[in-house]
Amino acid sequence: MFDTMTFTKIMGGFCGALLVFLLGKWAAEEIYAMGGHGDDHGPAYVIDTGDDDAAAEEEEEVVTLASLYGDADPEAGARVFNKCSACHKVEDGANGVGPHLYGVVGRDIGSVDGYGAYSGALSEVADVWTAENLYAFLENPQGWAPGTSMGYSGLKKPEDRANVIAYLDMTDGDMTEIAAPAAEEPVADAAASEDATSEEPASEEAAAEETAPAEEEMAAAEDTGAEAEEEPAAEAEPAADEASGFAAMVAAADPADGEKVYRQCAACHVVDDTVNRVGPHLNGVVGRDIGSVDGFNYSDALASHGGVWDVDALNAWLENSNDYIPGNKMSYRGLRDEADRAAVIRYMQSVAE
Repeated sequence: MFDTMTFTKIMGGFCGALLVFLLGKWAAEEIYAMGGHGDDHGPAYVIDTGDDDAAAEEEEEVVTLASLYGDADPEAGARVFNKCSACHKVEDGANGVGPHLYGVVGRDIGSVDGYGAYSGALSEVADVWTAENLYAFLENPQGWAPGTSMGYSGLKKPEDRANVIAYLDMTDGDMTEIAAPAAEEPVADAAASEDATSEEPASEEAAAEETAPAEEEMAAAEDTGAEAEEEPAAEAEPAADEASGFAAMVAAADPADGEKVYRQCAACHVVDDTVNRVGPHLNGVVGRDIGSVDGFNYSDALASHGGVWDVDALNAWLENSNDYIPGNKMSYRGLRDEADRAAVIRYMQSVAE
């Protein structure tokens, strides 16, 4: 057993060690801390790793509907819509737990006839179901319209929202165009215009020098008019060869391969019948007048285009429909592989045969 003196010495040594430890901690904080006392002081030395800048850049990258809508895939949107099909239908007038979504893009909010279960919260936020409003609503229905009766957690992937909106947008055959933000391009163009304008006064002599050779060339062209008339015919020959080359690819293509490619079109088009869906039927499309299917509401761009869906027109359309007929309603990114385009055209020909 320890006597009282021994116990007192042990406790004294322990308390002394603790005191030394606390004094050492206080001294270290005074030496290495800067900017005051307490929890408000900062670190003595900061190493810049660049992580803060990277995080700031990531926060600035905001994915918008305009940046996604040009490449939106209605077929993928039809698959996403399976999550909505328990409560909503796309057929006109077919209300379910929720109102039908036929032609919902551009429709007034709360305007479906025969549906009386609207909460009223939606109409307090907006008046029209624009593509942008749908994009925000589908991300978080309760967050966009607090109090809405739609009990759905939302679609978190921006691509899924863009695809399903593109699918719904095509239900009534009236596709909405969403222009991407111009960003800084107009500023650059304006600066270029200013530079060009500022150079004009100083280059009047140069302009005069350029005009003289141009007039000489025009005079030479007039003297050799017969030769100039022959040039367009010579330039047209490669185009004819190119067209016949693609027609030969179509003739040699395997319809079975084209049927596989056609699955990308099946969500919106029917090829083995004359029934219109989101898009017009494609039965006998090869050789058919453009914009000529009865009962289908074409865009003004297609209806006024004219011409025939021959193999070359279909080739250009399937590669990039917006480049071939700007302003049309078909939201599809296109078939980049020429062999795929030839095969699917051959398949559509074989069905009509």
